[in-house]
Amino acid sequence: MKITFLGATQTVTGSRFLVEEDGVRALIDCGLFQGPREWKDRNWEDPPIDPASVDCIILTHAHIDHSGFLPRYVKLGFKGPIYCSGATAELLELMLPDSGHLQEEDAEFANKQGKSRHTIALPLYTEEDAWRSVKLTHIVDFYAPFQLSQNLSFQFLRAGHILGSGMVQLNNKTSGLQVLFSGDLGRPVQYITKKPDAVESADYLILESTYGNRLHQQVDVKLKLKEIIKETAARGGVLLVPAFAIGRTQELLFILRILEEAREVPKLPVWIDSPMAIKALPIYHRHDIDFSAELQKIAANDTTPFICHHIHSAATVEESKKLNDIHYPAIIISASGMATGGRVLHHLKHRIEDHRNTILFIGFQAQGTKGRFLVDGAEEIRIHKQNFRVNARIEYMDGLSAHADYQEMLEWLSNFKKPPRTTFLVHGEESASAEMAKHIRDRYGWNVVIPAYREAVLLD
Repeated sequence: MKITFLGATQTVTGSRFLVEEDGVRALIDCGLFQGPREWKDRNWEDPPIDPASVDCIILTHAHIDHSGFLPRYVKLGFKGPIYCSGATAELLELMLPDSGHLQEEDAEFANKQGKSRHTIALPLYTEEDAWRSVKLTHIVDFYAPFQLSQNLSFQFLRAGHILGSGMVQLNNKTSGLQVLFSGDLGRPVQYITKKPDAVESADYLILESTYGNRLHQQVDVKLKLKEIIKETAARGGVLLVPAFAIGRTQELLFILRILEEAREVPKLPVWIDSPMAIKALPIYHRHDIDFSAELQKIAANDTTPFICHHIHSAATVEESKKLNDIHYPAIIISASGMATGGRVLHHLKHRIEDHRNTILFIGFQAQGTKGRFLVDGAEEIRIHKQNFRVNARIEYMDGLSAHADYQEMLEWLSNFKKPPRTTFLVHGEESASAEMAKHIRDRYGWNVVIPAYREAVLLD
């Protein structure tokens, strides 16, 4: 078996891994690079492997850094099936067209403002391109082996990251070789999803390392969120939360609903400036088998656990712009979660210089993103080639992170009865992967490798 690491190497985004085995070329994930320009520029490069030569794509989950390159890949010639879980397939129908629409919006905005590096700014792909890729999805149930060739098969195991997320376990019947791609590994206890499945063996492990050099804050999420809401409301400000439309937004809404029901926070207007996040709620209810035990109990008696008392949706650009006129306590939740693009950038421009407002980041912020600059204490931020003073209060809370931290990953690895021959660390910044490698070597003495971009390895 040959694996070529085409993304998520010493960076958190752009998850893409080419597997060649038994006459099959399969791409595990097809994600978008995000963050600094040098990484985003990779999205525009010709793929090192002709997309038309790839037989299939297997998706771990629907987040854009794992799926967002699909429309571009299809545009460049890929025609095979895209295998994913049922929940992932439904989420892709929301996320990919939305991503294409945002690509078109950003290009149009750049052209209007004359702020493109090129004579005419073009989108990486369009909404139409996204719909073409969605039509290629093929649902594979969890734990059901799926044959890719006479000898090669795969199955999804639960990764516990977001709704529908899975690990990909590849098996060669003849050689007995077993290779596991963790995808994004969730935490052992979460508000919405079930915890990751315990895995006892794999000959080779491709493991994420997003939190390889850090532990999650030991924070009571409900208490912290309650304090932030009450303090911001007391100042007469707006709480702006950059959040991924899928996963993080639903968790936040669920906790807000609990706090409102307990009368621990005022019932403020909550604006979801992401129609996709609202449209995702029925998908969550259709896949309640993915719910945690706590949420299953609540959902049995409350059919709207994600709906706050005064919730609104900004469906159009015009409705989104009207949110700038809000000058009373309210909560605005808008994508993207790392402030890399989309509507949240326009909200930041209008909110960040007002000391009454709070900007709350509720998950990992990748290196080079505006979210990372703000969390790291930037006093000034550049948005759409304009500089803005950071007067709003910046808060960070990773208790809602859907990624396991290094201690939680080490505990998950303790389920292995024997060490993999090699563990490849991906999906982490250089320092995070290096620290995670050290943790694994120190704790278990395993052979750990951090692959380079475009590196190819042969597995015995």
